[in-house]
Amino acid sequence: MRLASISVDLDEIPNYFEIHGLVPPAQAATLVYDVALGRLGELANAGAFPLTLFAVGSDLVRQNASNGLARAARAGHEIANHSLDHRYDFVRLGRAEILRQIEQGARAIEKGAGVRPLGFRAPGYTITDEVFDALTELGVRYDASVFPCPAYWVAKALAITAIAARGRTSRSIVDTPKVMLAPTQPYRVGRPYYRRGKGMLEIPVQVTRGVRLPFIGTSVTLAGASRARLLARMCVGEPLINLELHGIDMLDANDGLEALRSHQPDVRISHGRKADSILAVVDVLRRAGYAFVTMQEASSKLLAI
Repeated sequence: MRLASISVDLDEIPNYFEIHGLVPPAQAATLVYDVALGRLGELANAGAFPLTLFAVGSDLVRQNASNGLARAARAGHEIANHSLDHRYDFVRLGRAEILRQIEQGARAIEKGAGVRPLGFRAPGYTITDEVFDALTELGVRYDASVFPCPAYWVAKALAITAIAARGRTSRSIVDTPKVMLAPTQPYRVGRPYYRRGKGMLEIPVQVTRGVRLPFIGTSVTLAGASRARLLARMCVGEPLINLELHGIDMLDANDGLEALRSHQPDVRISHGRKADSILAVVDVLRRAGYAFVTMQEASSKLLAI
């Protein structure tokens, strides 16, 4: 069985400014739903693959956002839960608020898109045993938050430190370093969650085989098409390859993100070139015999094993 999925976190633009401790411009606040979502649909059509879209419930108060998500669901894309408010301190909120963020996020998605989400991804990939307890209590089928990537963990910690040194405060937080010891293939979580056990299904954010380099939208689009192919080949052999993107991966500085240019190198790359890199990955995986499915479909097949 060789499966591949492409998931997208639909974090709206203010979240990226919060990461860097910046004030977001009002005119760019809704670019993910107003611009990127349409481009993601075009990308999926060009590559002939379904998407799994992780939506933030509070974004769906806007009719344009809920309409766009409903159209994506009707087109065959999976809609999954990325919490109610995308709080970067989600894991620190306490049991009652964690439960509320998950359940109310799911309800907002069901109301806006017309489908009940079965999967969940925590804001900032940060998760804990307490969150897994809440997900289990609420009957969530799978989680997709664990990112066992040393390079990402170190880069994130250094970035938060550098932002603080400049007198700004990042809303982002770092996970326990023990997450880097977690399995790289789908597994049932134990306790602690970064060990195998008999709990719910975890579909980790993808890393390459061996050295565990990040295989996500940022690394793929910064690499360019030819090196993105190399990264994809470094993942071939895994039973499920999950390329995780963000809505901003289909945006660039010319879309109104000029203020992020000096903080995020990926916004300096045109959305067309980013799309070329993602489609190059799809080509490599398809030639290697991978079938593209939603994460819900992948979870059903994995749970049946």
